[in-house]
Amino acid sequence: MNCQFYQFRWWPRTPKLQTIWLNRSVQREGHNCENNLKPKRDASDELTSLSLCVELRICEDRMFDLIYRFDPTNTESQRTPQSWKEACDLLVRGNRDFAEMTDGRKKEREMRVIPFDPRALGWGSDTHGAPAQVPFAAVLGCADARVPTEMIFAKGCNELFVVRVAGNVLGRECLGSLRYAVGHFPKTLKLVVVLAHARCGAVTEAVEVYLQPGRYLEIATDHSIRSIADQILVAVRAAAIAIELLHGHEALSQPNSQAALLEAAVVLNAAWTAYCLRKEFHEGFPELGVVYGAYDLVTRRVRLPLSPATEVTEEEKGLFEPPDDVEGFQQLALRICNGKLVKSLLGVSQ
Repeated sequence: MNCQFYQFRWWPRTPKLQTIWLNRSVQREGHNCENNLKPKRDASDELTSLSLCVELRICEDRMFDLIYRFDPTNTESQRTPQSWKEACDLLVRGNRDFAEMTDGRKKEREMRVIPFDPRALGWGSDTHGAPAQVPFAAVLGCADARVPTEMIFAKGCNELFVVRVAGNVLGRECLGSLRYAVGHFPKTLKLVVVLAHARCGAVTEAVEVYLQPGRYLEIATDHSIRSIADQILVAVRAAAIAIELLHGHEALSQPNSQAALLEAAVVLNAAWTAYCLRKEFHEGFPELGVVYGAYDLVTRRVRLPLSPATEVTEEEKGLFEPPDDVEGFQQLALRICNGKLVKSLLGVSQ
């Protein structure tokens, strides 16, 4: 069987990295030929196998393998989702697998294999050819280095069209990039995702400006930073109104009120952006789906932040369609701000 894979191994018990190995070898008929840096081919000039293994060893009692594997006999790895719901399910399942594999509470060794086609990178093409783009989803995500988009959805190259910007805000350039993807890949692209994440630095800045208006003077002359904060302040204000309606006007003066407001504003900002994108594309591309979610840096789940990390429920995991109108946004804000996570941060009894 022809097979190419990239394998990442991690032992996460101690924070100190002990050893890094980079080994590129060719495996054929069960033999491991070290120091062979070129792919082997058989008499018919077909690739037999090639592997690149990167091992990060931190301790010996807990390890997981994340493997990107190419198998040209597996047609499933080359299949394109036929609807936005199918595309959404693929991403949700991929994130579930990634989160479960990296769960440090598990004692057994975990392994996940992600189908990977190197032809998407130009493997096997002549110098005059280039692979076509065939993404099934476009993702507008934050530029935060802790949120590797393809990895957290367990996807390989040429599957996602990723646009990243601080605060996952919808500026002109980002909207233009998404318009390009939707307009140029209509046969394969079924879904647009707005991916926020917990403890977002851009949303934190907007929350601090909202709670301390004098801080706005510090960014008033910095148009680039101010433009990001301005786009997020709508979501911050919506979250603040919901908190005050549910928990009183004094709630935002509590010690952890900033953290509570941040959690709510992060997901409302993503929902608002998803709503805008659905309005943008609905008329010309009625079959295109638009969803949103927030990546939890602790659980590594994409979800709604309704519960603390140790109490995440099934109903809050996954990607969600944005509200349809003002009343829908009000209900979403109230739901988030009445959740266990926000209430625990505010010190409100459950």
